[in-house]
Amino acid sequence: MKLRLILLMVGMFISCAALAANPLVKMRTSQGDIVFELYPDKAPKTVANFLHYVSSGHYNGTVFHRTIQQFVIQGGGFTPDFQYKPTFDPVPNEATNGLRNEPGMLAMARAYDPDSATAQFFINLDDNKFLNHHRPHPDYYGYCVFGKVVKGMDIAKKIGALPTTAGGPFTADVPVEPVVIEEMVLVTESATVAKAAKPAKSRKKTPQSKKEKPHG
Repeated sequence: MKLRLILLMVGMFISCAALAANPLVKMRTSQGDIVFELYPDKAPKTVANFLHYVSSGHYNGTVFHRTIQQFVIQGGGFTPDFQYKPTFDPVPNEATNGLRNEPGMLAMARAYDPDSATAQFFINLDDNKFLNHHRPHPDYYGYCVFGKVVKGMDIAKKIGALPTTAGGPFTADVPVEPVVIEEMVLVTESATVAKAAKPAKSRKKTPQSKKEKPHG
């Protein structure tokens, strides 16, 4: 009995340690808070890239500029007046990591080039199988999932259900009332993630003409 209890406690400790290894990012929006758990073991380059933008303050003051009920909500690239924020260099696409674009999963938006993702991200509101990796072709390469909503999915769904209109360079799907990302902060991290998140010296913010999107 004592041995079983000890094994159970050891197992619980290992499970808690594994969970603690994944960083958590809290996103405070004008509609409420959302917390992401990131998966550096599955998408190390993407997670490091995302945390680079978080630590630089890039996301603070940006908006969700594309919200489609039962599909996705997308943001991280524009200010409320539709000014496109400069980005760092694109990150390699890690869509082959086995994670799926299922409800609540966090993924990178991109242009047609599979390796064109920079700062914009989206939260899946449905099981978007066609956004997953299928084969090495730009039309089917997929969109890299690198995290999951662990708190505030009700907020994400509320944002997705807001009335939309045209705005800025977009002909549709822009929330009538701007949904502002007021702050995004890292609330937990592991030493490995913290080290990986340090940007390479060659990475510089540059204007980006192509607008990332979660489908080609």
